[in-house]
Amino acid sequence: MKQLLIIWHSQTGGSKALAQAAAEGAATFDSIEAKLLCADAAQHAQMLQSDAYLFIFPENLAAISGVMKAFFDRSYYPCLGRIEGRPYATIICAGSDGTIAAKQAERIATGWRLKKVADALIVCTNATTQTAILGPKTISPADLQKAYDTGAHIAAGISLGIF
Repeated sequence: MKQLLIIWHSQTGGSKALAQAAAEGAATFDSIEAKLLCADAAQHAQMLQSDAYLFIFPENLAAISGVMKAFFDRSYYPCLGRIEGRPYATIICAGSDGTIAAKQAERIATGWRLKKVADALIVCTNATTQTAILGPKTISPADLQKAYDTGAHIAAGISLGIF
């Protein structure tokens, strides 16, 4: 059975909801195990054991969230040269933009020589006030569907051996 590792971080619930939706999409394929793992608990060993990756995190201060960045920092060198060519995608839960965080994640994945199989899905919550930024996030059904579809897309590709 092939494994899709979904590593996520969420402070206000938005990224967690997107990760759960992506895992549900991936679970539609019996030959795929979608494993959800919070970034603060994730280790490089799980990366080495997986066939594909989906990184889901909030944008914080126009960057990858600190917890997700810490995961990348502690996993980068142990995985370097050992996961090349594996497929990946990203989903970013952003307040207003998300493009810089997406570019940062893409640079890390490029260093690992991962294969990008979907453009970054950036879900904007339009949280621009202090109250909205700090408050719980509700993701629209349309955006949850996009996350579901992203999970299903990666699962289909690895299930069929396309990537």
